[in-house]
Amino acid sequence: MNTQKSTFANLLQSNTFRMFLIGTLALLLLIPLSFVKDLVRERNDRQERVIEEIDEKWGGAIYFYGPILKVPYKAYSDAKRTSYTTSYAYFFPEELKSHAQVKTEVKKRSNYESSVFNATMDFTGRYVAPDFSSKGIAQEDIEWDKATILIRTTNLSSIKNIVTITLAGKPYPFEPIYDQENPEHYLWRNSMSYQGDDNEYYEGQSSRISSLQTASISMGELDKPLDFSLSITYDGSKHIAIAPIGKTTEGTISSNWQNPSFVGNFLPYEKQITSQGFSASWRVLYLNRPFSQQAFGELPQISEYAYQVNFVIPVDEYQQNERAAKYGFLVIGLTFLIFFLLQSISKIKIHIFQYAMIGLALVLFYTLLISFTEHSSFALAYLISSVMTIGLISLYSVAILKNKKFPTFIGISLAALYGFIYVIIQLENYALLVGSLGLFAILAVVMYTSRKIDWNQWLMVND
Repeated sequence: MNTQKSTFANLLQSNTFRMFLIGTLALLLLIPLSFVKDLVRERNDRQERVIEEIDEKWGGAIYFYGPILKVPYKAYSDAKRTSYTTSYAYFFPEELKSHAQVKTEVKKRSNYESSVFNATMDFTGRYVAPDFSSKGIAQEDIEWDKATILIRTTNLSSIKNIVTITLAGKPYPFEPIYDQENPEHYLWRNSMSYQGDDNEYYEGQSSRISSLQTASISMGELDKPLDFSLSITYDGSKHIAIAPIGKTTEGTISSNWQNPSFVGNFLPYEKQITSQGFSASWRVLYLNRPFSQQAFGELPQISEYAYQVNFVIPVDEYQQNERAAKYGFLVIGLTFLIFFLLQSISKIKIHIFQYAMIGLALVLFYTLLISFTEHSSFALAYLISSVMTIGLISLYSVAILKNKKFPTFIGISLAALYGFIYVIIQLENYALLVGSLGLFAILAVVMYTSRKIDWNQWLMVND
């Protein structure tokens, strides 16, 4: 019986059992680490809600589709041509030129920021005489006197000027109209929205497309090429997207925003980005799109073929916090390994409770990082949090290890480890490569340091 008690006591005091306890503790620390990750997501969700509130009050994303020549005609339902319904033909410009001048600013609420802008968009172009011959529509069935100009756009509530198109020197003001049929047809979904650091794309929130239309245009203005011009001013946020509906579309966007993101189906053929802002130019031919210059019955859905510029805050601090938290278990494991090797080499006893205190200090680093990030840059927050954590663990190590040589080594090791993690976070494209090489180097150092330890004898020795 005494022999069994002695064996059990030796097991509890053995280094093998201590290794098991340290490993179990490291796994248990994943629980508070998961709470930290949930906290990051919660704060990120709150940021998104605040930004949405700012954007809603200022103005949403802009999508512009037009101007389009809309001509009604009679569509007969029987061979005797006694019964008909009114249908519409839509003609796109032969030439379309646009220039958008965008002035951006950053709106803040509490700790959160959102980019908003004021955009003045000028359009010029030319229509050619409408041709109904491809559909076999007789001239007498075309209601020329009811022809109008149509534009479609989101963010109708944030238009800041009376929108008027000038045709052959004559102004025609636009008025809003309600589209009763197929309202889901007039929802714009931004399919190029970007989310997360895993290169995942998602379909953005739907925005209702509203219609603006002029009064009727006299028939005499439609039998020859027709020049036009119009200007529209918005308050908006997030992005500007323009549908290239001209047979030849040329567009430019200029802004004081320094970090534009060019997405959509067409990228600019020319762009300049400086510390003062950017300027970008597009040229799109009708051959580059899967729709013709005229449509009968209904307009094609072409939002996915628009060219787009995003005006968003380029650095997402919460994404960086989440990426840092993903390496939390690595930091905890390597720190415990450092202490364990020092314990093995120096024969100094470190209690499991002391390991727990060190692990909690490492977890607390991430809550400090989130808190400081909301009041400063990520780099400064990371520096302050890491210095506080390294200082705390180093001072605690002085009491544990009873000297200053080992705590100094621990402080230097932790500083190198946190610096390594910071480099990985910043190098998004090369994170896997740098991380793999770094871990290989760490493993090599551990193997070299532990090469002289007699593990067979050490694991069985009672401390």
